[in-house]
Amino acid sequence: MAARAVWAWFGLLVLAFANATVREAWMIRRFGEATSHAISSITLALMILLAGGYILAWIGPQTMRQAWVVGTIWLALTLAFELLAGHYLFNRSWSALLADFNLAAGRLWLLVLAATLLTPVLAFIWHTAAVNGSAD
Repeated sequence: MAARAVWAWFGLLVLAFANATVREAWMIRRFGEATSHAISSITLALMILLAGGYILAWIGPQTMRQAWVVGTIWLALTLAFELLAGHYLFNRSWSALLADFNLAAGRLWLLVLAATLLTPVLAFIWHTAAVNGSAD
């Protein structure tokens, strides 16, 4: 299950790159940087909810605890990539990276992190309810 969770995360990473490409190539010119980052964060969180919820059945957690493990794996990989790749591959300063966590400044990156952690749990609840017939 953990290996599938990692593979699924790479799929989410592709979505994140596509989202960032649209933001950088199109949205910033039209809406400005702050608004574009907010829209992009909301869009990515929704993409994670949809794609992650869909792929959870393939990952196959059998218990709520396993769903939390998947979410924790996704969150750890996301944070590691965002901070390490952001700094060492994309040459962003640590202060710029940490600024993305500042909700008071209108940065919504924490919404993406919440979606990353909670999507497997929410999808597990939804799938379980659907299987048990209580999704009416």
